Amino acid sequence: MLPPILAIYQQRAGKAAQQLSRLSKQHNIVTGLRLLLVILLCVFGYNYFQNPDALQLALAIASAIAFLVFLKISQAISYRKQYQKHLKQINEEEIAFLQAQKIPFNNGLEFSEPGHAYALDLDLFGERSLFQYINRTATYPGLQRLAGMLLQPLPQHAIVSRQEALRELKDKIEFRQDLKASALFFDDSEDRYNKLLRWAALPEKGPGVLLRVLSYLLPIALLLGFAGYFIFRIELLWDIALRILPLNLLVLSMQLKNIRRSLYGTERINELLKQYGSLLQLITDEQWQTPEMRALQGKLNQQSAQAGRQIAQLSAICAELESVQNPFGAVIMNGLFLYHIHSLRKLTRWKKSYAAYVPQWLEVLAEVEAMSSLANLAANNPGYVFPEINDHADISFSALGHPLIATHKRVCNDITFRQQRFIILTGSNMSGKSTFLRTLGVNMVLAGAGSVVCATAARVHPMPVFVSMRQSDSLADSESYFFAEVKRLQFIMEQLKGQMTFVLLDEILRGTNSDDKRSGTLGVIRKLIAAQTFGAIATHDLEVCAITDQHPETLVNKCFEVEIVQDELVFDYKLRTGICHNKSATFLMKKMKIIA
Repeated sequence: MLPPILAIYQQRAGKAAQQLSRLSKQHNIVTGLRLLLVILLCVFGYNYFQNPDALQLALAIASAIAFLVFLKISQAISYRKQYQKHLKQINEEEIAFLQAQKIPFNNGLEFSEPGHAYALDLDLFGERSLFQYINRTATYPGLQRLAGMLLQPLPQHAIVSRQEALRELKDKIEFRQDLKASALFFDDSEDRYNKLLRWAALPEKGPGVLLRVLSYLLPIALLLGFAGYFIFRIELLWDIALRILPLNLLVLSMQLKNIRRSLYGTERINELLKQYGSLLQLITDEQWQTPEMRALQGKLNQQSAQAGRQIAQLSAICAELESVQNPFGAVIMNGLFLYHIHSLRKLTRWKKSYAAYVPQWLEVLAEVEAMSSLANLAANNPGYVFPEINDHADISFSALGHPLIATHKRVCNDITFRQQRFIILTGSNMSGKSTFLRTLGVNMVLAGAGSVVCATAARVHPMPVFVSMRQSDSLADSESYFFAEVKRLQFIMEQLKGQMTFVLLDEILRGTNSDDKRSGTLGVIRKLIAAQTFGAIATHDLEVCAITDQHPETLVNKCFEVEIVQDELVFDYKLRTGICHNKSATFLMKKMKIIA
């Protein structure tokens, strides 16, 4: 039997495929009718010019009008076809993801910060990373915001509010997929997004008072001149109208620089605005119940600045201005009506009224899209839970696992930091120590983002997370591995002052001798427990474990064991209380005939 969520995705993919097939047939029919109307237009037009007849002219005009109507119908059907393709793609990707076939999502590598408190050590970004596992965004602001949610934990009070919003979003699969399907219509990027923000912030220099007056008087005089000539057949009126045409173009030339300045660096801005507007309208039209989602929706409807409607209006104005780049159309429209002067005035008025809202609108879109990704994580994993948030140093997980490990391979463990708040973790190579540290770190990060965690029950006191697991030599900085690790430890120790922290350390001070390493490790542990620190340190030095006898109220020994069964190493990855005693390195080297 299929998991419920997988069955939903298959059902939605099948429905989208059916709709796509139906729309394709409709599109073929409309395309055939358009071709027929073109032929009829040619036939009736030819007959009319061969033998002028009112009926042939009427039929030719009717064919042209019908062609334009069917052209609009064809465009609408094409849009719906593409939309259903996107829905089908979204659901097929989720099916492939859940069946562990591929992870076809952006990995966010550009957001990786080597000096971050935990991003590199916990594999937050890159191929097969936590970000790639969660990410379902389709716009750059959404992508950026999701990265920010993982890099910067929320304040405690905001986590509870976020959890409520994600519970609501989790059940709105249709909204979430509509949002992504609409976003997939355009290829968003950091460059285009930043250009849009810069363009919105740039003040417009509209036409002055004189030009505004002329933009109305000259077209009116021209139209009156033509009308007077056709009615009264006065040649002077025709001559005046013809002289006004180049005068209108002269007026346009005086504002052409401002028009081009408005369009500079905003390639495809009309398309971008149109799509952003459609996404904001989806958020505006949805019925929300939770305070956080209502607050976000409220930011799109402040006073008369309704985001979706106003951005759609801005998109239309930009489309008008962009048509100035068509020389033939620009000469006709401006020679007669000073069309682009009026468009520039509309843009100036729009920016004066609404430009200040644009960053806020896009922030709302980014927030909702990023939260949709976290809600998708919860929907795909009904066994995950939202942790209970507290402020009394209670951190515990039941059946805690790493979300990136497949369910059938994942070994989960119970862990609590209520009685002793810091763990000395031992175990042989490959026994699971590093994976367990990352499991703790990743789930603390998810909890800090307001997300579900990979556990069957959890209580979390949110606190800053600091990790030292993956250091490397830096040839560019002439920095050894040891010095890089010491600098990392220095950074972590500086963060301990005056706040509770969650610290994870994996086999520190590897670049020095055993005695020096043991002494340094014990010194680090003493400093950690003297501060308000929770977490764990993994070590191969069993003598370090003796420090728990000196601080039994704070420290506890935990371990991963390995067994030799039928001349093979067997790891069960189960966390135990105590110190690891079994060793795998010597056995493995003998088995591989490296040593005798």
